[in-house]
Amino acid sequence: MNRAFIYVLIGASLWGTISIYVKNLYEIGFTPMEVVTLRVFFTSIILLPFLLIASRKSLKIHKFSHLGYFIGTGIFSIVFFNFSMFKTIDLATVPIATALLYTAPAFVIIISYFLFKESLTKFKLMSLFLTLIGSALVVGLIPLDVDNIPFITIFFGLCSGIGYALYSIFSKFALRTYSSLTITAYTFFVATIALLPFFPYKEKLSLLFDPKALMFAFGFGLLPTTLAYLIYTAGLNRTEASKAAIISTIEPVVATLIGIFVFLEPFSFVQTIGMGAIIFAVILIQLDPRAKELQT
Repeated sequence: MNRAFIYVLIGASLWGTISIYVKNLYEIGFTPMEVVTLRVFFTSIILLPFLLIASRKSLKIHKFSHLGYFIGTGIFSIVFFNFSMFKTIDLATVPIATALLYTAPAFVIIISYFLFKESLTKFKLMSLFLTLIGSALVVGLIPLDVDNIPFITIFFGLCSGIGYALYSIFSKFALRTYSSLTITAYTFFVATIALLPFFPYKEKLSLLFDPKALMFAFGFGLLPTTLAYLIYTAGLNRTEASKAAIISTIEPVVATLIGIFVFLEPFSFVQTIGMGAIIFAVILIQLDPRAKELQT
């Protein structure tokens, strides 16, 4: 089992713990987009002091044009996919939004084929099919009646998938010059700059003085964000973007298990099949003999 696989798996598993922080911040009184703002802000204030003390050279941008990479990961990915996902939830349901979000590996495979000349193998296609079906089963989209989903809902849901996919694409370009630490830092610096002007300070700033709110906001910035993105991006630097995207679909499996064991949410046999399909897809893509592993 190679390091790239382990890194991507750990990073995606940490993403799967997001519900622990999000549900508690919702209960305190924050809206979904406010939670996203707290996430990027606390990630930034964790990373900036660390970089200034331990790795100041990581803050260096070699070319002004390279800021485009971080506008891509920060705004076109983090901000755009979160906005699109929450818009989909508003128009439909969480299961529908989540299932459409996990069309991301399909977009990564297609874009990577043209941009990075990554091979389109039968292992990838089979793994992609299993992850799409598995994700739909895990979140409960199947067996819902998808014929009654309006086009606008599908549009925003697919936009969330595209935005989610763009992190891997823009990061792949940035990794030619920058470390995973630099990419993660600037991704969230840019996202913070984009979102902070829209935060309702008068109404919600007082909530942050609640120790519980600070604890969950800081934890959200540290574990399923700073560490998760650092580890995932390090893994992405060692493997194909399309392969990393498929492995990352372990996230809904972890999220579902947390829902069951932490929040005591109901669980079905259909979800078990879905989790099995995703896990099998992750194993299958790891066995792909034509997928490139990069030595860095």
